Amino acid sequence: MEQARARETAPSAQPYRPGAAAAGPYSAQSPGSSRVPEQAHGEHSRGEPSAPHPGAAHPGAAHPAHRNGPHRNGSRTVQRHSVRGQILQALRSALADGELIPGEVYSAPVLGERFGVSATPVREAMQRLASEGAVEVVPNRGFRVAVRSPRDLAELAQVRALIELPVIIRLTRTVPAARWSELRPLAAATESAAASDDPARYAEADRAFHRAMLALAGNDQLLEVADDLHRRSQWPPRTGPAGRRAALTADAEQHMALLEALISGDPARARSLIRDHFEGMDF
Repeated sequence: MEQARARETAPSAQPYRPGAAAAGPYSAQSPGSSRVPEQAHGEHSRGEPSAPHPGAAHPGAAHPAHRNGPHRNGSRTVQRHSVRGQILQALRSALADGELIPGEVYSAPVLGERFGVSATPVREAMQRLASEGAVEVVPNRGFRVAVRSPRDLAELAQVRALIELPVIIRLTRTVPAARWSELRPLAAATESAAASDDPARYAEADRAFHRAMLALAGNDQLLEVADDLHRRSQWPPRTGPAGRRAALTADAEQHMALLEALISGDPARARSLIRDHFEGMDF
């Protein structure tokens, strides 16, 4: 009872306020106190949230700088439930958007203050990103966003293609057209995300489409490896804001074309399309 009363009277988490610091909303050099409310972390599940359906609202609900979010007219506070999961999703969105800059070091306390939570869930989310190769731990400072050269990204795309291409080609011989047709809403979701010019939303829709295709193979280990490679290849963004929508639209159109080839049972066409889908391939 005393614990419940204490939670009721505890101060609410301070909301993130965009542009609060001249050095940027994420910078480790941003001024401000690192003292943030501890009750926001709570004792809820720390597991990573399942990927939302691509047709659903933008998955980065806690994204501190999402252009379509309510923060444009006011501040936003991270909800109490699944705080770590929300922070993880928000950080992934910031990576996809290019808001977390490769090579820059970000402090967990500063990020926590901007999100309106303690440093603990931010640090846990960053540790998860470190295991995925998105950031590196910098002792006594925070986390540095990984720097990936064009060659790094090309090599990731090549490995993805070497894994996904044979699987999809094999599936063209065994999966009926009706099963492929069920993936049309996921391909359409990538087109919708591309039209919205939202790279974080597109990243989720893109991964959901590829995962659904590979899931037809019935191999959980394949899904885990492919999804990890896919995440690693999605940041930093390959294009700036000027050419982003065109690049996303072209990528989404390839999804739909590939799906139509799979539905029609044309493995040669499917192979050609998926080869084009992964840039810089040489088979």
